[in-house]
Amino acid sequence: MADLKQFAEQLVNLTVKEVNELATILKDEYGIEPAAAAVVVAAGGSEGDAVEAQTEFTVVLKEAGASKLAVVKLVKELTGLGLKEAKDVVDGAPSNVKEGVTKEEAEGLKKSLEEAGAVVELK
Repeated sequence: MADLKQFAEQLVNLTVKEVNELATILKDEYGIEPAAAAVVVAAGGSEGDAVEAQTEFTVVLKEAGASKLAVVKLVKELTGLGLKEAKDVVDGAPSNVKEGVTKEEAEGLKKSLEEAGAVVELK
């Protein structure tokens, strides 16, 4: 058990450069994508003010644009809300369409809504 504690201490004390090297090795040689590399640095890395990468996003509808009906239908489809609830989201802009989604999902939602004419922001 002492070996694991020693290993954990070594991980916590890695510099930002060393964490990046470790991430590259894990990805290239073992096919592992270490999404938590920033957490290790933020938890105790010696190169200071490392910030954890944002993993959850909120899709915010700023305004419906010219095609309000198309945006309402799309919000209904993307969120699973009823027609009235989707209309309330669009009418209440700026409002959150979806919260706590991945970056990929948030960007997909943003693209779809913008194609329908809405103005969208990711937070």
